[in-house]
Amino acid sequence: MSDSNKSGLSEVTLAAGDKNVVLPVQHPTLGAPCIDIARLPKETGCFTYDPGFTATASCKSAITYIDGDAGVLLYRGYPIEQLAEKSSFLEVAYLLMNGELPTPAEFSAFEHEVTHHTMMHERLKNFFQGFQYDAHPMAMLAGTTASLSAFYHDTLDLEDPEQRRLAAIRLLAKMPTLAAAAYRYSIGWPIRFPRNNLDYVNRFLHMMFEVPSEPLEMNPVVAKALDLLFILHADHEQNASTSTVRLVGSTGANPYASVAAGITALWGPAHGGANEAVLKMLAEIGTPDKVDAAVARAKDKNDSFRLMGFGHRVYKNFDPRAKIIREMTHKVLGELGVNDPLLDVALKLEEAALKDDYFVQRKLYPNVDFYSGIIYKALKIPTEMFTVMFAIGRTAGWVAHWLEQQEDPENKIGRPRQIYTGSASRDYVDADKR
Repeated sequence: MSDSNKSGLSEVTLAAGDKNVVLPVQHPTLGAPCIDIARLPKETGCFTYDPGFTATASCKSAITYIDGDAGVLLYRGYPIEQLAEKSSFLEVAYLLMNGELPTPAEFSAFEHEVTHHTMMHERLKNFFQGFQYDAHPMAMLAGTTASLSAFYHDTLDLEDPEQRRLAAIRLLAKMPTLAAAAYRYSIGWPIRFPRNNLDYVNRFLHMMFEVPSEPLEMNPVVAKALDLLFILHADHEQNASTSTVRLVGSTGANPYASVAAGITALWGPAHGGANEAVLKMLAEIGTPDKVDAAVARAKDKNDSFRLMGFGHRVYKNFDPRAKIIREMTHKVLGELGVNDPLLDVALKLEEAALKDDYFVQRKLYPNVDFYSGIIYKALKIPTEMFTVMFAIGRTAGWVAHWLEQQEDPENKIGRPRQIYTGSASRDYVDADKR
């Protein structure tokens, strides 16, 4: 029983003018109590104001739990540290979607099904032809993901649990195929078919980098690092993109449209685009000898320069994912023998920030975006593909939340309220009198 449950708090009384309104309190398995305000508008005529929904629970979910103060992240109750060490991305995807870790037989069947839904329709190649050659891969990924609803329109009965499950499998299976195709189209390479004799991550890497003229030889540490990144990115509770998937899904929109909306939300530099912003910041700093000056600028309130990839809105302690990925970052750099000036800048910046009292006191530790950008660069993933990589991993969480939402008896269309600040009611004025 959590401490919040031990408090015994079952209701709160709100004084609203001359009325006292009794509101029930919901108790989660873990975490703080939550005041249920559903009756508030009817009983008081008032709504609540919560910019960014930072103090509002929009749903009940059994998928992911975060304790930002303690630096805890659980997938279906399992600590992220254990999953990162012992599991694989595809097993984690099964866990998020189904609630339990699979038996060997269950995983074999799941992996087989995902593997045999990796192909994309040949006409999707024509869809790519409609994009400008230098279009951002996230634009292509969002467009082609949404288009899947046109190819599978005959299996979109959302009342059918099997059709819902199949749609989730298709999204998980095809996202790497679409992502690799977007990258290859952007550089003028022929699109590669998935090699289904390979596992999930190696299959993606071959679709990304293999050319017909020679076989691809990939260091095993590359696949291991990418698999780990997919695990760490798989879900993160009600973040902006997951909330977007749920909001769109609440309208009854199909899962392909819902996930495409999530992709566009992820694209923002304040969300999934943060790791791309990290590399741009490192390029702006330029060389390791300029790191100290950059740190000084970041501490100057009058300077607009900011260090990207430090701190987190939820975690008030070290991001648990960053602890895991930091170790992998140094392993990858050592194993691959990467010699890159920007990586030297990143390592010097990491060292400076971890020692500087300004950052330590404010708990502005390097976060998962800081390290993921470094690893992607070391793996020769182009900067414009960073957010696409995030989307591949996060698809597991998106489909898990969409599936959970469809079975939620309390699910209703999302409809936030607002505080209106415009003009009061006024009469139309004819043009000649204005």
